[in-house]
Amino acid sequence: MTEHSLWRFSRALHRAINERRQEEVADLIDEEVDWAIHGPVEMFPFLGARRGKAAVLEVLRQIADNVRVHRFDRETIMLGVDSAASMLRYSLTALDSNKPISLRIAHFAQFKAGRLLSIRILIDTFELVEQALGRSIHLPKMNSFA
Repeated sequence: MTEHSLWRFSRALHRAINERRQEEVADLIDEEVDWAIHGPVEMFPFLGARRGKAAVLEVLRQIADNVRVHRFDRETIMLGVDSAASMLRYSLTALDSNKPISLRIAHFAQFKAGRLLSIRILIDTFELVEQALGRSIHLPKMNSFA
C-alpha cells in the first residue's frame, strides 16, 4: 500500500513554513489549486481564497514570515482515496512578538495524482483573535431568539 498524499503534503507543508523549503511542497501542489483559509482576513492578510500554485506558494511564504509551527496533533482524521479531512490542534509562535499561539483547525483536502487540487481550512477564529490581541473578547449575552 502506498503512502496517502496527505502525509507527504503535510510534511512538506511544515518544512515550507518552518524551514522555508518550498521546493518539496511546490511539487505536491496542482498548477490550478483552489485554496481557501477561512478566517479574519482583515487581521491576517494571508488568509482568504487563492487560485493557482504561485498564489498558494506566496501565501506559504507569508505564513512562514509570521509563525513557526512547534507541534500539531491530529484529533480526528478521515482519509479517502484522493481526499482527506481532519481536525488539528496547532501550537505556533508569532515571530513578531514571540507569543505562543494555540489554535484548532479543520481542513478538507482533495488530491489528484498525488498533488493538492483543493483545500478548505476552517480556523477557530475567536480563539485566534483573542490570542493575537492579547486579551479576552467579551461579547454581549444573548437572552433569546424569540
